[in-house]
Amino acid sequence: MKDATKCLHSGYTPENGGPGVMPIVQSTTYAFNTTKEVGDLFDMPTAHMYSRFSNPTTDAVEKKIAELEGGVAAMCTSSGQAASLLSILNLCSAGESFLCSTVIYGGTVNLFAVTLKRFGIECIFFDPDSSDEEIEALIKPNTRCVFGETLANPKLAVMDIERIANLAHRNGMPLIIDNTFPTPILCKPISFGADVVIHSTTKYMDGHALQVGGVIVDSGNFNWENGKYPDFCTPDESYHGVVYTRDFGKAAFIAKARMQLMRDFGCYPAAHSSFLLNIGIETLPIRMKQYSENAMTVAKFFEESGYFETVSYPGLKSDKYYDLAQKYLKDGTAGVISLTIKGGRKKAIAFMDGLKLARNEVHVADIRTCVLHPASATHRQLTDEQLVAAGINPGLIRFSVGLEDVNDILEDIKGAFAAVDAVED
Repeated sequence: MKDATKCLHSGYTPENGGPGVMPIVQSTTYAFNTTKEVGDLFDMPTAHMYSRFSNPTTDAVEKKIAELEGGVAAMCTSSGQAASLLSILNLCSAGESFLCSTVIYGGTVNLFAVTLKRFGIECIFFDPDSSDEEIEALIKPNTRCVFGETLANPKLAVMDIERIANLAHRNGMPLIIDNTFPTPILCKPISFGADVVIHSTTKYMDGHALQVGGVIVDSGNFNWENGKYPDFCTPDESYHGVVYTRDFGKAAFIAKARMQLMRDFGCYPAAHSSFLLNIGIETLPIRMKQYSENAMTVAKFFEESGYFETVSYPGLKSDKYYDLAQKYLKDGTAGVISLTIKGGRKKAIAFMDGLKLARNEVHVADIRTCVLHPASATHRQLTDEQLVAAGINPGLIRFSVGLEDVNDILEDIKGAFAAVDAVED
Protein backbone atom coordinates (compact mmCIF):
# COMPACT_ATOMS: atom_id res chain seq x y z
CA MET A 1 0.00 0.00 0.00
CA LYS A 2 1.00 3.60 -0.58
CA ASP A 3 1.37 5.97 2.38
CA ALA A 4 -2.06 7.57 1.96
CA THR A 5 -3.66 4.13 2.12
CA LYS A 6 -1.50 3.00 5.05
CA CYS A 7 -2.55 6.09 7.01
CA LEU A 8 -6.16 4.92 6.73
CA HIS A 9 -5.89 1.13 6.86
CA SER A 10 -2.67 -0.03 8.55
CA GLY A 11 -2.70 -1.23 12.15
CA TYR A 12 -6.40 -2.01 12.47
CA THR A 13 -8.70 -4.23 10.38
CA PRO A 14 -12.36 -4.49 11.45
CA GLU A 15 -13.62 -7.96 12.19
CA ASN A 16 -16.86 -9.14 10.63
CA GLY A 17 -19.53 -7.01 12.27
CA GLY A 18 -16.89 -5.11 14.26
CA PRO A 19 -16.44 -1.34 14.58
CA GLY A 20 -15.30 0.33 11.38
CA VAL A 21 -13.27 2.91 13.31
CA MET A 22 -10.44 1.76 15.57
CA PRO A 23 -12.03 1.55 19.04
CA ILE A 24 -10.73 2.99 22.29
CA VAL A 25 -9.86 0.17 24.66
CA GLN A 26 -10.13 2.13 27.88
CA SER A 27 -8.81 -0.46 30.31
CA THR A 28 -5.72 -0.76 32.48
CA THR A 29 -5.94 -4.53 32.76
CA TYR A 30 -6.75 -7.66 30.76
CA ALA A 31 -8.39 -10.81 32.10
CA PHE A 32 -7.18 -14.39 31.57
CA ASN A 33 -8.68 -17.79 32.23
CA THR A 34 -5.78 -19.34 34.14
CA THR A 35 -2.91 -18.38 36.42
CA LYS A 36 -0.50 -20.07 34.02
CA GLU A 37 -1.52 -17.83 31.12
CA VAL A 38 -0.75 -14.74 33.18
CA GLY A 39 2.52 -16.19 34.44
CA ASP A 40 3.64 -17.13 30.93
CA LEU A 41 3.34 -13.49 29.88
CA PHE A 42 6.05 -12.56 32.36
CA ASP A 43 8.38 -14.93 30.55
CA MET A 44 7.31 -13.93 27.04
CA PRO A 45 4.84 -11.05 26.61
CA THR A 46 2.79 -12.27 23.66
CA ALA A 47 -0.43 -10.49 24.69
CA HIS A 48 -1.56 -7.36 26.50
CA MET A 49 -1.44 -7.70 30.26
CA TYR A 50 -1.20 -4.18 31.70
CA SER A 51 -1.52 -0.79 30.03
CA ARG A 52 1.76 0.53 31.37
CA PHE A 53 3.38 -1.79 28.77
CA SER A 54 0.88 -1.95 25.93
CA ASN A 55 -2.72 -1.34 24.99
CA PRO A 56 -4.76 -2.56 21.98
CA THR A 57 -5.59 0.97 20.78
CA THR A 58 -2.01 2.15 21.09
CA ASP A 59 -0.74 -1.11 19.59
CA ALA A 60 -2.72 -0.44 16.41
CA VAL A 61 -1.21 3.04 16.11
CA GLU A 62 2.28 1.63 16.74
CA LYS A 63 1.84 -0.86 13.90
CA LYS A 64 0.62 1.89 11.58
CA ILE A 65 3.61 4.16 12.32
CA ALA A 66 6.07 1.27 11.97
CA GLU A 67 4.65 0.50 8.52
CA LEU A 68 4.83 4.14 7.47
CA GLU A 69 8.49 4.40 8.53
CA GLY A 70 9.45 1.01 7.10
CA GLY A 71 10.36 -0.44 10.49
CA VAL A 72 9.63 -3.78 12.12
CA ALA A 73 8.08 -2.47 15.34
CA ALA A 74 7.27 0.72 17.22
CA MET A 75 6.55 1.82 20.78
CA CYS A 76 4.53 4.92 21.60
CA THR A 77 5.48 7.09 24.56
CA SER A 78 3.78 9.84 26.54
CA SER A 79 5.85 12.60 24.88
CA GLY A 80 8.55 13.22 22.32
CA GLN A 81 11.00 13.88 25.14
CA ALA A 82 10.23 10.42 26.54
CA ALA A 83 10.94 8.92 23.11
CA SER A 84 14.31 10.72 22.96
CA LEU A 85 15.17 9.63 26.50
CA LEU A 86 14.27 5.96 26.11
CA SER A 87 16.02 5.68 22.74
CA ILE A 88 19.28 6.68 24.43
CA LEU A 89 18.78 4.77 27.69
CA ASN A 90 18.12 1.63 25.68
CA LEU A 91 21.73 1.82 24.46
CA CYS A 92 23.72 3.77 27.06
CA SER A 93 24.42 3.11 30.72
CA ALA A 94 26.34 5.18 33.28
CA GLY A 95 29.94 5.58 32.16
CA GLU A 96 29.07 5.48 28.45
CA SER A 97 28.64 8.22 25.85
CA PHE A 98 26.89 9.06 22.61
CA LEU A 99 27.29 11.56 19.79
CA CYS A 100 24.61 14.16 19.11
CA SER A 101 24.18 16.87 16.51
CA THR A 102 24.44 20.42 17.86
CA VAL A 103 21.43 21.56 15.85
CA ILE A 104 18.54 19.91 17.65
CA TYR A 105 15.56 21.00 19.74
CA GLY A 106 16.60 22.99 22.82
CA GLY A 107 14.71 20.77 25.25
CA THR A 108 16.59 17.77 23.92
CA VAL A 109 19.90 19.61 24.33
CA ASN A 110 19.07 20.13 27.99
CA LEU A 111 17.94 16.52 28.44
CA PHE A 112 21.14 15.19 26.91
CA ALA A 113 23.72 17.71 28.15
CA VAL A 114 22.38 18.33 31.66
CA THR A 115 20.02 15.64 32.90
CA LEU A 116 21.73 12.59 31.39
CA LYS A 117 25.09 13.94 32.56
CA ARG A 118 23.77 13.77 36.13
CA PHE A 119 23.16 10.07 35.55
CA GLY A 120 26.67 9.45 34.22
CA ILE A 121 25.94 9.40 30.49
CA GLU A 122 28.03 11.78 28.40
CA CYS A 123 26.64 13.57 25.36
CA ILE A 124 29.34 14.55 22.86
CA PHE A 125 28.04 17.24 20.50
CA PHE A 126 29.19 17.51 16.88
CA ASP A 127 28.50 19.91 14.05
CA PRO A 128 26.65 17.84 11.43
CA ASP A 129 28.28 19.90 8.69
CA SER A 130 31.75 18.80 9.88
CA SER A 131 33.80 16.30 7.90
CA ASP A 132 33.70 12.58 8.66
CA GLU A 133 37.20 12.81 10.08
CA GLU A 134 36.26 15.61 12.48
CA ILE A 135 33.22 13.73 13.71
CA GLU A 136 34.98 10.38 14.05
CA ALA A 137 37.72 12.05 16.10
CA LEU A 138 35.09 12.61 18.82
CA ILE A 139 34.19 8.93 19.15
CA LYS A 140 35.40 7.21 22.31
CA PRO A 141 35.65 3.49 23.12
CA ASN A 142 32.52 3.87 25.25
CA THR A 143 30.45 5.72 22.58
CA ARG A 144 27.31 3.76 21.78
CA CYS A 145 25.19 5.67 19.23
CA VAL A 146 24.71 8.80 17.13
CA PHE A 147 21.65 11.07 17.38
CA GLY A 148 20.36 13.77 15.04
CA GLU A 149 17.28 15.38 13.51
CA THR A 150 16.25 15.05 9.88
CA LEU A 151 15.13 18.67 9.84
CA ALA A 152 16.52 20.48 12.87
CA ASN A 153 14.28 22.51 15.19
CA PRO A 154 14.55 25.50 14.88
CA LYS A 155 17.57 25.97 12.60
CA LEU A 156 16.04 23.82 9.83
CA ALA A 157 19.38 22.26 8.98
CA VAL A 158 18.93 19.11 6.90
CA MET A 159 21.03 16.21 8.13
CA ASP A 160 22.89 14.13 5.57
CA ILE A 161 21.38 10.94 6.97
CA GLU A 162 23.11 8.54 4.61
CA ARG A 163 26.56 9.99 5.34
CA ILE A 164 26.09 10.01 9.11
CA ALA A 165 24.58 6.51 9.04
CA ASN A 166 27.59 5.20 7.15
CA LEU A 167 29.89 6.92 9.65
CA ALA A 168 28.04 5.38 12.59
CA HIS A 169 28.03 1.92 11.03
CA ARG A 170 31.76 2.06 10.26
CA ASN A 171 32.23 2.50 13.98
CA GLY A 172 29.81 -0.25 14.98
CA MET A 173 27.05 2.08 16.21
CA PRO A 174 23.42 2.71 15.31
CA LEU A 175 22.05 6.05 14.09
CA ILE A 176 18.96 7.45 15.84
CA ILE A 177 17.05 10.05 13.82
CA ASP A 178 14.33 12.38 15.08
CA ASN A 179 11.99 12.65 12.09
CA THR A 180 9.36 14.88 13.73
CA PHE A 181 9.18 17.72 11.20
CA PRO A 182 9.20 15.74 7.92
CA THR A 183 7.14 12.79 9.23
CA PRO A 184 7.39 9.56 7.19
CA ILE A 185 5.30 11.25 4.49
CA LEU A 186 8.18 13.54 3.45
CA CYS A 187 11.20 11.47 4.56
CA LYS A 188 11.84 7.86 5.56
CA PRO A 189 15.22 7.88 7.37
CA ILE A 190 15.38 4.07 7.56
CA SER A 191 15.61 3.93 3.76
CA PHE A 192 18.78 6.07 4.03
CA GLY A 193 20.40 3.94 6.73
CA ALA A 194 18.95 5.14 10.05
CA ASP A 195 18.52 2.33 12.58
CA VAL A 196 16.04 3.91 14.99
CA VAL A 197 13.54 6.69 14.22
CA ILE A 198 11.74 8.76 16.82
CA HIS A 199 9.01 11.41 16.68
CA SER A 200 7.28 13.90 18.84
CA THR A 201 3.83 12.88 17.63
CA THR A 202 2.56 16.05 19.32
CA LYS A 203 3.55 17.89 16.16
CA TYR A 204 2.50 17.08 12.59
CA MET A 205 1.38 13.51 13.25
CA ASP A 206 -1.32 14.69 15.65
CA GLY A 207 -1.52 18.00 13.83
CA HIS A 208 -4.34 19.52 15.87
CA ALA A 209 -2.63 20.35 19.21
CA LEU A 210 -4.85 17.83 20.98
CA GLN A 211 -2.42 15.61 22.86
CA VAL A 212 1.26 15.21 23.68
CA GLY A 213 2.98 12.04 22.54
CA GLY A 214 6.03 10.36 21.07
CA VAL A 215 7.06 7.17 19.32
CA ILE A 216 10.18 5.06 18.74
CA VAL A 217 10.48 2.95 15.58
CA ASP A 218 12.92 0.05 15.23
CA SER A 219 14.28 -0.56 11.72
CA GLY A 220 15.26 -4.13 12.59
CA ASN A 221 18.46 -3.69 10.59
CA PHE A 222 21.19 -3.17 13.19
CA ASN A 223 23.39 -6.05 14.38
CA TRP A 224 23.16 -5.90 18.17
CA GLU A 225 25.51 -8.89 18.44
CA ASN A 226 28.59 -6.98 17.26
CA GLY A 227 30.16 -7.04 20.74
CA LYS A 228 29.20 -3.55 21.92
CA TYR A 229 25.69 -4.31 23.18
CA PRO A 230 25.77 -7.29 25.54
CA ASP A 231 22.44 -6.27 27.11
CA PHE A 232 20.73 -7.28 23.88
CA CYS A 233 22.28 -10.72 23.51
CA THR A 234 22.80 -11.99 27.07
CA PRO A 235 20.08 -13.03 29.54
CA ASP A 236 18.17 -10.16 31.16
CA GLU A 237 17.83 -11.33 34.75
CA SER A 238 15.43 -8.47 35.46
CA TYR A 239 12.99 -10.09 33.05
CA HIS A 240 13.30 -13.81 33.69
CA GLY A 241 16.40 -14.38 31.58
CA VAL A 242 14.99 -13.26 28.24
CA VAL A 243 17.60 -12.75 25.49
CA TYR A 244 16.30 -10.02 23.22
CA THR A 245 18.13 -10.88 20.01
CA ARG A 246 17.35 -14.58 20.41
CA ASP A 247 13.72 -14.22 21.47
CA PHE A 248 12.64 -11.19 19.43
CA GLY A 249 14.97 -11.23 16.44
CA LYS A 250 14.80 -8.06 14.36
CA ALA A 251 12.51 -6.37 16.91
CA ALA A 252 15.07 -6.70 19.71
CA PHE A 253 15.46 -2.94 20.20
CA ILE A 254 11.77 -2.26 20.78
CA ALA A 255 11.31 -5.41 22.86
CA LYS A 256 14.12 -4.35 25.19
CA ALA A 257 12.81 -0.77 25.39
CA ARG A 258 9.34 -2.01 26.29
CA MET A 259 10.31 -4.78 28.72
CA GLN A 260 13.05 -2.89 30.54
CA LEU A 261 12.38 0.82 30.24
CA MET A 262 8.64 1.18 29.71
CA ARG A 263 8.13 -1.31 32.54
CA ASP A 264 10.19 0.85 34.90
CA PHE A 265 9.43 4.40 33.69
CA GLY A 266 5.79 3.87 32.77
CA CYS A 267 5.67 6.70 30.21
CA TYR A 268 3.06 4.99 28.03
CA PRO A 269 0.24 7.02 26.41
CA ALA A 270 -3.40 6.65 27.35
CA ALA A 271 -5.68 4.84 24.92
CA HIS A 272 -7.68 7.98 24.24
CA SER A 273 -4.50 9.89 23.33
CA SER A 274 -3.61 7.16 20.83
CA PHE A 275 -7.12 7.29 19.39
CA LEU A 276 -6.73 11.04 18.77
CA LEU A 277 -3.26 10.50 17.30
CA ASN A 278 -4.67 7.96 14.86
CA ILE A 279 -7.27 10.47 13.66
CA GLY A 280 -4.46 12.92 12.95
CA ILE A 281 -2.41 10.35 11.06
CA GLU A 282 -5.36 9.53 8.80
CA THR A 283 -5.09 12.97 7.14
CA LEU A 284 -1.29 13.29 7.39
CA PRO A 285 -0.46 12.92 3.64
CA ILE A 286 -2.94 15.62 2.63
CA ARG A 287 -1.82 17.95 5.40
CA MET A 288 1.93 17.57 4.79
CA LYS A 289 1.45 18.44 1.13
CA GLN A 290 -0.51 21.59 1.96
CA TYR A 291 1.82 22.65 4.79
CA SER A 292 4.72 22.48 2.35
CA GLU A 293 2.91 24.42 -0.37
CA ASN A 294 1.76 27.16 2.03
CA ALA A 295 5.20 27.44 3.63
CA MET A 296 6.95 27.77 0.28
CA THR A 297 4.69 30.70 -0.62
CA VAL A 298 5.26 32.35 2.75
CA ALA A 299 9.03 31.72 2.70
CA LYS A 300 9.35 33.40 -0.70
CA PHE A 301 7.33 36.35 0.61
CA PHE A 302 9.61 36.67 3.64
CA GLU A 303 12.71 36.44 1.43
CA GLU A 304 11.49 39.24 -0.83
CA SER A 305 10.19 41.50 1.98
CA GLY A 306 13.49 43.07 3.03
CA TYR A 307 12.68 42.73 6.75
CA PHE A 308 14.92 39.75 7.46
CA GLU A 309 18.64 39.11 7.66
CA THR A 310 18.08 35.42 6.98
CA VAL A 311 15.18 33.24 5.86
CA SER A 312 15.88 29.54 6.44
CA TYR A 313 13.62 27.14 4.58
CA PRO A 314 15.24 24.22 2.77
CA GLY A 315 12.73 24.42 -0.07
CA LEU A 316 14.19 27.76 -1.17
CA LYS A 317 16.91 27.53 -3.80
CA SER A 318 18.90 30.12 -1.85
CA ASP A 319 18.93 27.95 1.29
CA LYS A 320 22.18 26.37 2.45
CA TYR A 321 20.50 22.99 2.71
CA TYR A 322 18.58 23.09 -0.56
CA ASP A 323 20.66 20.33 -2.20
CA LEU A 324 20.27 18.01 0.79
CA ALA A 325 16.55 18.76 0.83
CA GLN A 326 16.32 17.69 -2.78
CA LYS A 327 17.72 14.32 -1.74
CA TYR A 328 15.90 13.71 1.54
CA LEU A 329 12.80 15.94 1.28
CA LYS A 330 12.00 16.03 -2.41
CA ASP A 331 8.23 15.85 -1.78
CA GLY A 332 8.22 18.96 0.43
CA THR A 333 10.01 20.57 3.35
CA ALA A 334 7.09 20.85 5.81
CA GLY A 335 5.68 24.07 7.21
CA VAL A 336 8.27 25.56 9.56
CA ILE A 337 10.34 28.59 8.57
CA SER A 338 13.23 30.01 10.61
CA LEU A 339 13.70 33.78 10.36
CA THR A 340 16.21 36.29 11.67
CA ILE A 341 14.62 39.73 11.64
CA LYS A 342 16.65 42.87 11.19
CA GLY A 343 16.87 44.83 14.43
CA GLY A 344 17.22 41.93 16.88
CA ARG A 345 15.09 40.99 19.86
CA LYS A 346 13.02 44.19 20.06
CA LYS A 347 11.80 43.98 16.47
CA ALA A 348 11.33 40.21 16.67
CA ILE A 349 8.94 40.69 19.57
CA ALA A 350 7.17 43.57 17.79
CA PHE A 351 6.66 41.36 14.74
CA MET A 352 5.24 38.49 16.74
CA ASP A 353 3.01 40.70 18.86
CA GLY A 354 1.78 42.38 15.67
CA LEU A 355 0.41 39.11 14.29
CA LYS A 356 -3.33 38.66 14.80
CA LEU A 357 -4.12 35.41 12.98
CA ALA A 358 -0.93 33.56 13.90
CA ARG A 359 -0.79 32.46 17.52
CA ASN A 360 2.17 33.21 19.79
CA GLU A 361 2.46 29.88 21.58
CA VAL A 362 4.87 27.19 22.70
CA HIS A 363 4.04 24.86 19.87
CA VAL A 364 4.99 24.13 16.30
CA ALA A 365 3.70 22.05 13.40
CA ASP A 366 0.07 22.76 14.19
CA ILE A 367 -2.89 22.91 11.82
CA ARG A 368 -3.06 26.63 12.70
CA THR A 369 -0.25 29.11 12.06
CA CYS A 370 1.81 29.75 15.18
CA VAL A 371 4.98 31.67 16.00
CA LEU A 372 7.64 31.51 18.70
CA HIS A 373 10.75 33.37 19.84
CA PRO A 374 13.09 30.45 20.69
CA ALA A 375 15.63 32.48 22.70
CA SER A 376 12.83 33.54 25.07
CA ALA A 377 11.00 30.21 25.18
CA THR A 378 12.03 26.73 24.02
CA HIS A 379 15.78 27.48 24.09
CA ARG A 380 15.67 29.81 27.11
CA GLN A 381 17.70 27.35 29.21
CA LEU A 382 20.67 27.30 26.80
CA THR A 383 23.85 29.25 27.43
CA ASP A 384 24.91 31.92 24.93
CA GLU A 385 27.47 29.49 23.54
CA GLN A 386 24.86 26.76 23.10
CA LEU A 387 22.48 29.23 21.44
CA VAL A 388 25.16 30.12 18.91
CA ALA A 389 25.94 26.44 18.31
CA ALA A 390 22.24 25.79 17.70
CA GLY A 391 22.08 28.65 15.21
CA ILE A 392 19.97 30.91 17.41
CA ASN A 393 20.29 34.64 18.00
CA PRO A 394 17.94 37.15 19.70
CA GLY A 395 16.27 38.02 16.39
CA LEU A 396 15.39 34.45 15.49
CA ILE A 397 11.70 33.68 14.94
CA ARG A 398 10.21 30.24 14.37
CA PHE A 399 7.22 30.64 12.06
CA SER A 400 5.05 27.56 11.70
CA VAL A 401 2.76 27.92 8.69
CA GLY A 402 -0.66 26.36 9.15
CA LEU A 403 -3.48 25.35 6.83
CA GLU A 404 -5.36 28.63 6.69
CA ASP A 405 -5.81 30.19 3.26
CA VAL A 406 -2.29 31.33 2.43
CA ASN A 407 -3.51 34.78 1.40
CA ASP A 408 -4.89 35.33 4.90
CA ILE A 409 -1.52 34.31 6.35
CA LEU A 410 0.24 36.82 4.09
CA GLU A 411 -2.14 39.61 5.08
CA ASP A 412 -1.46 38.86 8.74
CA ILE A 413 2.28 39.12 8.11
CA LYS A 414 1.85 42.46 6.35
CA GLY A 415 0.05 43.77 9.42
CA ALA A 416 2.92 42.62 11.64
CA PHE A 417 5.39 44.46 9.38
CA ALA A 418 3.52 47.66 10.23
CA ALA A 419 4.15 46.97 13.92
CA VAL A 420 7.85 46.45 13.19
CA ASP A 421 8.01 49.75 11.29
CA ALA A 422 6.65 51.53 14.39
CA VAL A 423 9.60 50.38 16.53
CA GLU A 424 12.48 52.82 16.73
CA ASP A 425 15.91 51.47 15.82
